[in-house]
Amino acid sequence: MTSIDDLFKGTSSAIKRKFENPSEADPTQAYKSARLSSNSNAKRPAQPSIADEDEDEDDEEAGPTLPPELEDEDGDDEEGRFFGGGIDEDAKDAMDYLDARDCEGAIAEEKYDSAWLRKVALNFEKKVNKNASLRAKYADDPSKFMESEGDLDEAIKGLSILSEHAELYEDFAKSAAATKLVELLAHDNTDIAIAAIEMISELTDEDVEAEQDQWDALMTAFLEADLLGLLISNFGRFDESNPEDASGVYHSLSVIENLLSQPTNMDVVGKEQKLLDWLLSRIQKDEKPTTQNKQYASEILSILTQSSRPNRKRVAEANGAEIFLTQLAPYRRNDPEKESEEEEYMENLFNCMTSLVDEPEGKLKFVDAEGVELCLLMVRDGKTSKSRSLKVLDHASGYAEFAPPEEAQTNGSGSIGKGKQAVGPPSNTAAPICEKIVEARGLKPLFSTFMKTKKHDPETTEHILGVFASLLRSLPGDTDARFRVLAKFLEKDYEKVTKLVALRRDYAARVAAFDAKRKDQKRGLSKEEQDEVDVANIPSRLDEGLYCLERVDAILAWLVAEDDGAKKAIIKALGERDESLTDVKRTLQAQLDGVLEVEPAEREMLETLVAFL
Repeated sequence: MTSIDDLFKGTSSAIKRKFENPSEADPTQAYKSARLSSNSNAKRPAQPSIADEDEDEDDEEAGPTLPPELEDEDGDDEEGRFFGGGIDEDAKDAMDYLDARDCEGAIAEEKYDSAWLRKVALNFEKKVNKNASLRAKYADDPSKFMESEGDLDEAIKGLSILSEHAELYEDFAKSAAATKLVELLAHDNTDIAIAAIEMISELTDEDVEAEQDQWDALMTAFLEADLLGLLISNFGRFDESNPEDASGVYHSLSVIENLLSQPTNMDVVGKEQKLLDWLLSRIQKDEKPTTQNKQYASEILSILTQSSRPNRKRVAEANGAEIFLTQLAPYRRNDPEKESEEEEYMENLFNCMTSLVDEPEGKLKFVDAEGVELCLLMVRDGKTSKSRSLKVLDHASGYAEFAPPEEAQTNGSGSIGKGKQAVGPPSNTAAPICEKIVEARGLKPLFSTFMKTKKHDPETTEHILGVFASLLRSLPGDTDARFRVLAKFLEKDYEKVTKLVALRRDYAARVAAFDAKRKDQKRGLSKEEQDEVDVANIPSRLDEGLYCLERVDAILAWLVAEDDGAKKAIIKALGERDESLTDVKRTLQAQLDGVLEVEPAEREMLETLVAFL
């Protein structure tokens, strides 16, 4: 069977950002980031501006026109000279010829091949070696090596053309220049280190049109030269109050993001404990307003926690849950500014927390850090954080176990009917979270939100349905917590049951419409091709309403098994549109028979619910 994780697995392709230098907004700081271009000369007089040129042209036109008697038809005087020129026809022809030759040389295209690369790489290596030699020889006299520093900076920037010729990446990776570029990250001059970081970021950027083998070859060479270790060590020496150093941090994070664009590097980066510690420390830095680098650090953490189970466990062990919750607490009462760095920062933290609580270790840390209580308070207060908190609660209350599925036992803690034990291993870490939701008086805000939520907010409804299904799945039978959940469904003449059936009808109609379109798509295909279409359409079908339909029908099945009054109310509501429990049963059976993988404990639960229907 196909795993749903495999279907949704993939790398996100966000639009590449640009570092916003604070000095550009503050004229008094602009001089700090000034740089000479590769063809500039500090001793050369400043060139006139466009405005100056315009003034000169205006001055020339402002005077009286030349008397007609001194002008001939061609604008030349009687001796054949242009006014002020003094050039005869032969000299003019010679100059035109020289100008034409110059133009031909200027527009001739340079050939970017292996020979060109060897020349550029050798020149770069010479500049690196010369600077290192002069620094060692004149360590106490910077004036002796400053010129070589400028040459080195120019040589680094000269590698930029490589990003337009990815076919040369593999050759460059084999050269000593690739290793030396990485080694410059440890250069004593942080400006040189930052220039090298920026170049590595540019060469490994996702926008570079490189084949996978070409990109891999270059990144492998960089990693073997200890790119990751040098990037991490630089975080300790960069002072972000300096715009140039802040740029260095930004581009270092950009290189790490480029690394993470390949799934094979997720664990390689995640194993760097010093990096995790720095990222967790960086997001806690108090800033008003939130800077790009703080937001970027939270984004790297979000990518790491969403990418793999080992990374989630590492972040959980590094006290990540408590740190994320502490940073999210202010958003209980205050919304971040729309489309700001702070809003993205908040979103990233919620994503980190959502990923963390998918793991058993993360669930336990979440409970210990009073995450359930904080999320319920956010649901009550109804700010922007409300829907994000519901998502965290949905994932936190979801079923999880310490033992692998094949080792799971069948004597669980859930119940079907009065006093009947459901399946599930005793190590289910969702049960404490479900109990905490009830204990912290979370049922009232959850059911109130459920009844008030309209169709224009499907995400909120989806997550509340997920929490309801988890409560019925994980709360032990014959306990006060379980009876209180059932009582909320039964109160006010079964109004929650009525809404559940109405939602079911809507989701079923959407799935039926989607299936009708898919039927047309499969017409004329072989059985094998039809199966391929079915698998390809699973994510879209789930988004179109199947996921929520499965949650609703599981809840209805639980209520049928738990309470006779609820069963009668459900049958009555379904009968209003000629529906019955058979329709509910069909959904659960399709889930069992579908191509998506169903965990053994989940399968046993569904089979038991089907039997009750």
